[in-house]
Amino acid sequence: MFETRGYMLDISRDRVPTMRTLRLIVDILARYRYNQFQLYTEHTFAYEGHESVWEEADPMTPAEIAKLQAYCEMQGVELVPNQNTFGHMERWLTNPKYNSLAKYPKGGAVTPWGTVKKHPTTLDPANPGSLALVEDLLSQLLPNFDSKLVNIGCDETFEIDDPEEYLGFLLKVADAARRRGKRPMFWGDIVLRHPELVARLPKDMIALDWGYEGNHPFERDAATLRASGLDFYVCPGTSAWRSLAGRVENMRENLESAEKWGRLYGAKGYLLTDWGDEGHWQPLAASLPGIIMAGNFAASGPKAANMDLERELDSVMDAPLGGLLLRLGTLYLLGGAVKANCSELFNILANGHGYSRHPGLTDAVLDEISGIASGVRIAAERWSDRSDWAKEIVYMANLVDCACHRRDEGRLRALRDEHGRIWRMRSKEGGRVDSLARLPRF
Repeated sequence: MFETRGYMLDISRDRVPTMRTLRLIVDILARYRYNQFQLYTEHTFAYEGHESVWEEADPMTPAEIAKLQAYCEMQGVELVPNQNTFGHMERWLTNPKYNSLAKYPKGGAVTPWGTVKKHPTTLDPANPGSLALVEDLLSQLLPNFDSKLVNIGCDETFEIDDPEEYLGFLLKVADAARRRGKRPMFWGDIVLRHPELVARLPKDMIALDWGYEGNHPFERDAATLRASGLDFYVCPGTSAWRSLAGRVENMRENLESAEKWGRLYGAKGYLLTDWGDEGHWQPLAASLPGIIMAGNFAASGPKAANMDLERELDSVMDAPLGGLLLRLGTLYLLGGAVKANCSELFNILANGHGYSRHPGLTDAVLDEISGIASGVRIAAERWSDRSDWAKEIVYMANLVDCACHRRDEGRLRALRDEHGRIWRMRSKEGGRVDSLARLPRF
């Protein structure tokens, strides 16, 4: 059993859950023996003096954090503050008030995958205003939490080429957290790319080794971090984001690998991550298989690989819906169009081309996928009058079906209407318009 068994939910890519939804999530976490919960934040906390960044986002307020923390405590779950403080600052840096703090104010950073960022994403360490902003955010956020930990992020700083520049700012942010009585944890992708930096990190820092594919090198990373003497967590993912309906087999492999190598190399924690990239189209149901299975891996070890996931899903959803959910979550495999960090079905719908560049996704394969999704939808609709989970499964089936019929105006119009209904069921209104704007229209 890992000492820390955590779940991190992205609340900054458009979707901010309602308090009712957050309590439901905490109930599920407690049921599967999690003991830590993080809400990944970029701009979705109501920071005083920074209203222009969050005013349309329906952010978490101090009063809501207090209520959520009390509920977490009742369920034996520690609520840990999480605020990115270096990279992933687009919502701040695209605002004219803060644009001068960007390393590249006009955007243009090249990612490791060869894409180019249209907008600025990373604070400029050389600008004193960058650290001043971080100090202000931490000063406002951290007093709302009893936890002695804080996740300061600092991942994917695409504009920073110099490892020394990265390390210098990371250490300053960590010190800012430390001066406020918190032990800093940070995403480890940059220092693991520059292992010479790892030995220079203060030993009170906690490195978070994230990786979301079945073949992520947890063994290599865990060996590096163990040798450094740093405490670290392994951080797999739900495989729900950018998928439409999940990537169940990748999720299983990713969770199992993280458990194996984290256990063998002495990781202090196992943190399941659940992102909302590209509009957070997927509802909570898409993440549920990963939440259940990761909790079992973190608490019970390798035997979790043999758990009856369908039965557990049926139990949580209080309806025979688990098999339907898992069936949707395997459709990304048909045709062999397997992608990293997404499904090709998502690419078809999101990119607006109406076709796949992968030769395996022929019209016949897309028709097969559509037929399966339609069957799942019909079966789930029988429960939709009494189950929000069923409504979400119907919506996921319709997402998949629309990917298979990208040029069908009627399907897309119905999907856009359904997006709003499903969104409001578990999420605040803020962010819905931004998410909806990513769905194709005619």
